[in-house]
Amino acid sequence: MRLTSLQSAAQRSLPPRRVRARTDGAADRITDVSHSEDFQAEPRRRSLIPFQVCAEFLPPAAFVRCSAFAMARDLFPWGFFRKPLYIQARFSYLHMKYLFFSWLAVFVGSWIVYVEYSSYTELCRGHDCKNSICEKYRKGVIDGSACSSLCEKDTLYLGKCFTAKPNSQVYSGSWGDLEGVIKCQMEEAPHYDLGSEMEPRKEAAAFSTPTKGTSVEKFREMILNHLKAKVGDQANLADLATQVLSITDANKDGHISLPESRSTWALLQLNEFLLALVLQDREHTPKLLGFCGDLYVMEKVPYSPLYGISLPWIIEVWIPAGLRRSMDQWFTPSWPHKAKISIGLLELVEDVFHGTFGSFLMCDVSATSFGYNDRHDLKVMDARYIVPEAIFQEGIRQQRCDVDEDCLYGADCLTSCDLTKHRCTPEVTRPNLAKACEALKDYILRGAPSDVREELEKQLYACIALKGSAEQMEIEHSLILNNLKTLLWKKISHTKDS
Repeated sequence: MRLTSLQSAAQRSLPPRRVRARTDGAADRITDVSHSEDFQAEPRRRSLIPFQVCAEFLPPAAFVRCSAFAMARDLFPWGFFRKPLYIQARFSYLHMKYLFFSWLAVFVGSWIVYVEYSSYTELCRGHDCKNSICEKYRKGVIDGSACSSLCEKDTLYLGKCFTAKPNSQVYSGSWGDLEGVIKCQMEEAPHYDLGSEMEPRKEAAAFSTPTKGTSVEKFREMILNHLKAKVGDQANLADLATQVLSITDANKDGHISLPESRSTWALLQLNEFLLALVLQDREHTPKLLGFCGDLYVMEKVPYSPLYGISLPWIIEVWIPAGLRRSMDQWFTPSWPHKAKISIGLLELVEDVFHGTFGSFLMCDVSATSFGYNDRHDLKVMDARYIVPEAIFQEGIRQQRCDVDEDCLYGADCLTSCDLTKHRCTPEVTRPNLAKACEALKDYILRGAPSDVREELEKQLYACIALKGSAEQMEIEHSLILNNLKTLLWKKISHTKDS
């Protein structure tokens, strides 16, 4: 009854011709009514239009709800209803924007974590190396001074991974009260490859040399022949062979066992181990603490690299090269300490150039290859690219080339290409001293005293300009080396830093 009266009242207020003006859909009909000239009529008449729409186009069951909504719209201003809708739309936009960027941050972060984890699992395989070494130790294939601590007593621990190449595992480690660096060689096939280490050797896991029944004298002869092939025919190789035999006797019982000799023979194939033997009386190489197979433990160098800071790659790509070089020198010791460290690098160059046991080439003279101790003595951190000159020349001659850049080993050992034969020549284009001076230039000039800076800069640039092998310019090489050492020593000799 009430519903019928409301419908009749709504139908009497306006002629039905305006309501029925459009018949193609409810939305169009409402729009037609809202925009009719009657909508501009007096407020009382205009307020009845929604009731007419509800009465005309809705079934009775929905009429009450529609009429209630129409009454609410008539009681309150239009802006009251529009404002919440605007705020809601703005909130939805901000919500979607923040949701998108949050999702993007999670995606990028997950990708970075995945890449870092994948790189870590590919590079850091020290526990695999340890398991392989200990398995052979338990079978009696190898032996050494570190085997018992590594495999039985568990007093030699592998710590943080510093591995840069999968075939050469590098870890920090602790051995009782000693802090050291543990290096272990993973299996690889024999090859000469200028892009990696110039150390052709059979799979380290074999440990088949020397064979059973080999006498100590025969083993000594094998060592002599190997050293001769590595460093050339030097007069005092017999003394070096004696030192190798003394290291081989790991338990110091006066006898050399077959497992001990196999471990030593595997280590002799490594340039870093050979250099440690050659320079063991000098202060530039960390001391050998122990070994087991071709896993060996070296003395820890407290401060490394020589200079430079490590930044995440995502930040690294945005930093200009000039600013990056400047940043590398921010956290360095005082200038007198830097002078002493620089003298150590110059002395290392002198030691490996026509040293006691032949000549070596420094094929990666970068800050990451060196460090220093509490007394600011230079230490070689990575000697893989300090190679005997004879071995380098033998390997580089076999390299096919089309341009000089094909004849590069490491980062710094470049020879020229003989285009008539398409083979690399054996002589390097820059001596060790020129590479060392280039690495030291920014390091030693930053903060240098004004009374020595000009002369120091002059000597450094003359040193960097050196070309050809050291043998071709031996006099000039020695003159510049001595001038630099004298200049630095004179400035710090009266201080406690000397």
